[in-house]
Amino acid sequence: MSVPEVLLLDYGAGNVRSAAKALERAGMTVRVSDSPADVPHAPALVVPGQGHFRQVMEAFDTGGFHGPVLDAARAGTPLLGICVGMQMLLTDSEEAPGTPGLNLVPGTVRKFAAGEGRKVPQMGWNSLDKVGDSPLLRGLACPAYAYFVHSYYVPLGVDVDAGALTEYGVPFWAAFSHGNIHATQFHPEKSGAVGLAILERFRRHVLEK
Repeated sequence: MSVPEVLLLDYGAGNVRSAAKALERAGMTVRVSDSPADVPHAPALVVPGQGHFRQVMEAFDTGGFHGPVLDAARAGTPLLGICVGMQMLLTDSEEAPGTPGLNLVPGTVRKFAAGEGRKVPQMGWNSLDKVGDSPLLRGLACPAYAYFVHSYYVPLGVDVDAGALTEYGVPFWAAFSHGNIHATQFHPEKSGAVGLAILERFRRHVLEK
């Protein structure tokens, strides 16, 4: 079997180098591209993201990726969003009212409320508990632990097929799968063996199925 290839989008607002290394360790061939013209020909897309939602979406749109990525995702191309790349998949975010996301998964990204003993952003390890049969978590022993750095989250009320839940004052989706759309709020490249296992499952259960 040939090694599956992913197109890692370099639009100026993602940790491309670390993501590429992690994807390669998980057995994928990684092609990094800053050209939206490459998107329609890609067998799979990986959308990283870090920073403020408005800045990330503006960089994505200015780079010309919005339309091609929407077209590819709607046509069934597998897509993996990481960190803010997960939040971008939703309709919008409380971090940037009036700035639209990709709306591939309807819903609004919410901000954590600080509480006693609970600082915002959440920084550190948190548990993953499976809900349904996400390809990203298939066969993974849970609770597993992944590394998070974020102030905003995808609320439990967002309707997805399956995924993993965790809690930080409120329950939220730490990862999800919805048709050909997959995402993790945590950083797989910073989550040790668990992060690598989840990327390997993306390869095995999504790209090689």
